[in-house]
Amino acid sequence: MRKIPLLQQIARQFALALIGLYVIIPIWSILRLAFDASLMGRPTEFHLFPKQFSILPLLKILDRPYQSVNFLTLFTNSMTVSIGAALAATILGASLAYAFARFRFHGRSAGLFTILLTAVLPPVAFSTPLYILLSALGIRTQLIALVIVYAAFAMPFCIWNMRAAFQSVPRELEEAAMLDGAGHFFTFTNITLPIALPSIAVAALIAFLVGYSEFTIGWLFVERADTVTLAMSIYAILMSGSAQPWSQIGSLMIVMSVPVVVVFILFQRTIFERMIFGAS
Repeated sequence: MRKIPLLQQIARQFALALIGLYVIIPIWSILRLAFDASLMGRPTEFHLFPKQFSILPLLKILDRPYQSVNFLTLFTNSMTVSIGAALAATILGASLAYAFARFRFHGRSAGLFTILLTAVLPPVAFSTPLYILLSALGIRTQLIALVIVYAAFAMPFCIWNMRAAFQSVPRELEEAAMLDGAGHFFTFTNITLPIALPSIAVAALIAFLVGYSEFTIGWLFVERADTVTLAMSIYAILMSGSAQPWSQIGSLMIVMSVPVVVVFILFQRTIFERMIFGAS
């Protein structure tokens, strides 16, 4: 093992400490806001710890964080939209990605270029056509509209990510299964899909985060308070100019981050182990 010089080691540790502070300070600031009951508006002073520690802002958020809508409704809307978008983008994207990875057909290159183009375009570019399409279908103001919109935003990344994963699966494994009498669907679901599962899981997580954290485009498809998500409620509170204490806003941010943290804690080991060692 090569020994690192002392000065180089100190420089590396110092750089890592700066990166750690860059990540930790915003999180600590939100935690301080969430439990500071002395805040009656925007914070105007810097404090390392809450001036008046209290869990009352958190309890208020768990009751009715946005207008007359209770927390359970907002949380249910967020989970419905984000999980629905993740499932739609993953299932539809997996079938399309496998077709692009394994089959040769007319328009394949043009289709891949079009998907790549939609991946680099800003989401606001699709807001008008989606608005017109969903309005024509009569579902624009329903939660299913947000599912469709966020799935459309996440699908290009899912397709390219899963296509690369399917291409990395040895074709000989599929050919061996087909020699034994398996069809394309059986080979895909029982051979290719389990091996590519890590990349599929990553694509599903990205699609979940897109639906869970997006709030700007979603306002075009929401007209009723009972269809607002958690991310939208935070933006609405900040932009309303109301005198709602920022401690409640900080509490809402903390509560909103809990599902994301839980998902990553539960699946990070499985994802990284499968990415390194392959499917078991």
